[in-house]
Amino acid sequence: MNLDTGAARPARSPKLLEDKVVVLSGVGPGLGRALGEEAARMGADLVLVSRTERRLQKMAEVVRSHGRRALVVPTDITDEDQRAALVRAALDEFGRVDCLINNAFGIPPMDPLTTLDLDGLRAANETNVFAPLRLSALFADALAESQGSVIMLNSCVMYSSQPEYAGYKLSKGALAHLSSSLATELGPRGIRVNSVAPSYIYEDVNKAYFDWLASEQGVTHEEIYRQKAQPTDLKRLATPDEVARATLFLASDLASAVTGQVLTVDCGEFHSR
Repeated sequence: MNLDTGAARPARSPKLLEDKVVVLSGVGPGLGRALGEEAARMGADLVLVSRTERRLQKMAEVVRSHGRRALVVPTDITDEDQRAALVRAALDEFGRVDCLINNAFGIPPMDPLTTLDLDGLRAANETNVFAPLRLSALFADALAESQGSVIMLNSCVMYSSQPEYAGYKLSKGALAHLSSSLATELGPRGIRVNSVAPSYIYEDVNKAYFDWLASEQGVTHEEIYRQKAQPTDLKRLATPDEVARATLFLASDLASAVTGQVLTVDCGEFHSR
């Protein structure tokens, strides 16, 4: 199901990241793909990271189609040895890193906190909190040399209180505090650290979720979309490309004085707090 969301797309992406090297974790459908392609459109070379090599190779083809270089590094980012190997591979290939985008995430069971098994929470935190911490630490020397940045992909779930989202909110709240603390710790070395918090992104995973909700409620996909878009000022949901472009602004020199911030990309659902 595809709806006209009213999202505008620039005729040409500005070359905001010309010749920068971006490490992108969580390469996959939706936002992960959009981040990789938009970064290449903006002139960046990419280090592509996820567990699935086939997915990485497909993304690498997209990056190269825009005339940029792509290094594929299959990595379990919850494994310290593999994280260290990723850093070595990136520096061996490109000799520098300008931005680390921590986009990978895990979702714990969607049940009230008091009913959750701690193992599920631990697994989510390994991906959502500890992996971004360790990757940021391991890339810190390279980022200090390039005067680069770290971007954490967070979520507007931080502003929600539904019981089914509580476990996810727990880890994303911790990620927000991690980002703020790293901004203070790494700032004297010239490293900026920021977060991006999207709400619902209208991409394949959420489209399938809306289909399921529609079947459960006996309504159409379009009606579910309207329900989710109703709380926003723009009365629509952001697309992956829109979230990617907002994220990559923070990787550019235009954001050279921006650090310790959370950029909410949600079509006006949650105003600044």
